[in-house]
Amino acid sequence: MSFARKAFAGINGSGKHLNWSLADDKGNNLLNPGETPEENLQFLAVLSAVLRAVYNHADLLRASVAIAGNEHRLGANEAPPAIISVFLGEQLTDVLDMIEKGAKEKVSRKDIIDLGVARLPRFNKDTTDRNRTSPFAFTGAKFEFRAVGSSQNIATPITIINTIIAESLEYVAQMIKQESKDKDFNSAVLKVIAKLAKETKNIRF
Repeated sequence: MSFARKAFAGINGSGKHLNWSLADDKGNNLLNPGETPEENLQFLAVLSAVLRAVYNHADLLRASVAIAGNEHRLGANEAPPAIISVFLGEQLTDVLDMIEKGAKEKVSRKDIIDLGVARLPRFNKDTTDRNRTSPFAFTGAKFEFRAVGSSQNIATPITIINTIIAESLEYVAQMIKQESKDKDFNSAVLKVIAKLAKETKNIRF
């Protein structure tokens, strides 16, 4: 075991994941997509705000983890700090692509894994990121900021994340308010989500 950030191929290192989510005043997780995320407009609006925050402020996220030992994570391929990208998984990527194109389809999947043992429950197949190559990944009702160095205090990264997403949520709320003046509210929300999905597509990995 090395305390370096996976500095050498074939040798386990140590890393730090900063898990981030957001709840309302009643404790409801605003990043819970539910069984039909394509119909969960609140979730999609919050998700779009997060994507916009990372897209517009990747430089701040980069700076929050920029220490010398953190620049060589397994040849810069393990959640590379120099390339701030977001992984959403196949299902959510399909949802955003559908909304961007204005299509109306059901993209929710219930991939059930049945182990064939009566006493073991069936469960849904995991659709989140397992390859660890994206520094900012959606991992089921939360995001993981994986670019934090193992020896770092998380105070700076979490302050940056909270600040840029707060700014982005305010921006998205204002956009929805403006769009919904003369339109159906749900249609206005979908229009804003579609716009942001297109704008932030370059960072979706």
